[in-house]
Amino acid sequence: QVQLVESGGGLVQAGGSLRLSCAASGRSFSSYAMGWFRQAPGKEREFVAAINWSGGTTYYADSVKGRFTISRDNAKNTVYLQMNSLKPEDTAVYYCAAGGKIRVGATNYGMDYWGKGTLVTVSS
Repeated sequence: QVQLVESGGGLVQAGGSLRLSCAASGRSFSSYAMGWFRQAPGKEREFVAAINWSGGTTYYADSVKGRFTISRDNAKNTVYLQMNSLKPEDTAVYYCAAGGKIRVGATNYGMDYWGKGTLVTVSS
């Protein structure tokens, strides 16, 4: 199993940037695919980005392509989400997730383990 703790959320003005971090503990972090999801008030949780075990393959939701970047540092057991050009519609609780393999289009993209989330609020 893997335990996930997100950090880096906060309040930012539209057009600004934030970097989220997700620290993982447990065994074999480098063997897990990692992802970021978000849930806005009154909406269902949605996929944001995912990265494979090596960092060589990434996936993004259309709504964040060109603005967000997912990366990982296996030596630090950490995955990041760099968010630029933030918009009010990016306001949500952001969740880190881990799974054995990215399953594009599948429920939760194949992720099995979840953090508790960090709130990002973008003001207009």
